[in-house]
Amino acid sequence: MQVYPDRFRQTLKEGLKGCYLVFGDEPQQKFEILQALRATAKQQGFDERTVLVADGEFSWSRLIDATQSMSLFAARQLIELELPTGKPGTEGAGILTDLAGNLSSDTLLIIHGGRIGKDVQRTKWFKALDAIGVFTICYPLEGAQLHKWIQQRLQSESFQFTPACVKLIADFSEGNLMAAAQEIEKLTLAYPDKQLDEEKLASALVDQSRFNVFQLVDIMLQGDRTRCVKILQRLESEGIEPNIIIWALVREWQTLWKLNHLQNSGQTITWPKLGIWKNRQGYYQQAMQRLSKQDLTLIGEQLTEADQLFKQTSVVRPYIKLCHLCLLFTGVPLAHMAFAESADTL
Repeated sequence: MQVYPDRFRQTLKEGLKGCYLVFGDEPQQKFEILQALRATAKQQGFDERTVLVADGEFSWSRLIDATQSMSLFAARQLIELELPTGKPGTEGAGILTDLAGNLSSDTLLIIHGGRIGKDVQRTKWFKALDAIGVFTICYPLEGAQLHKWIQQRLQSESFQFTPACVKLIADFSEGNLMAAAQEIEKLTLAYPDKQLDEEKLASALVDQSRFNVFQLVDIMLQGDRTRCVKILQRLESEGIEPNIIIWALVREWQTLWKLNHLQNSGQTITWPKLGIWKNRQGYYQQAMQRLSKQDLTLIGEQLTEADQLFKQTSVVRPYIKLCHLCLLFTGVPLAHMAFAESADTL
């Protein structure tokens, strides 16, 4: 049974299942879910805890032994198995499948790891464990989801706040949910009266937002110019190599060029063949509505020029050119405008 992270605590109130599968690449949500599981398990008598990591040197017999042994001092045990790759291999898959049908009611199994795809979720071992337990996946929160998480967290701390306060916290911690949690915890100490406004937040918050190139691309395809520039500023401050971004922009241009050709020729777009899964199709559709073939031709020329420029010369402020290129993708008519390489800011 799949449960979203924001509903996980409610599921625990309904009673513990035999197995929990917790995966994803968002550390704050995973940490809170695992902590909630451990606390609930302890309350219900799972006093013995065994931690296993299925790395390259792991012997699956250790998991079998752990499920079959009982301590003299504890009647119930919690077993945590970390799958760093999300894939147990052939031997591990067989053992986990068998374990799903033979798990004792006095044993609680938690399996956790990084982000997994549908291929893992369709495996026999995963389905077998999911059938007797709960599965949750923790993805980074953005936009409305991030705002909702912050709002709920502030409400849980009994704060009085405005929508502008939520937006301000989101702006300062986007891409770094752990930082958002820490900032809210800090606010509980700084403002015990629980009254928040924009002025208080502006003086208390520290900008801890984090982004990566993939987030930049998605925001660019959506046409969000303000966030696009913000992400570029953050990537520059973190020292991300400009050529990595150029490579990503060229790849997205090639995809949009293919989509434009298919659309203009009346052909059916088969998204999976282009490597575009359902959760990102809307981004490309927005970009296709915004950019004509002529726009894409001009962007292609600009990308070629920038790629050669970065490889052949030392550009003082390459991120200014990168900003210029990203804004072209968002629909800003800058194709024939020279960029100010010597400017101090984006």
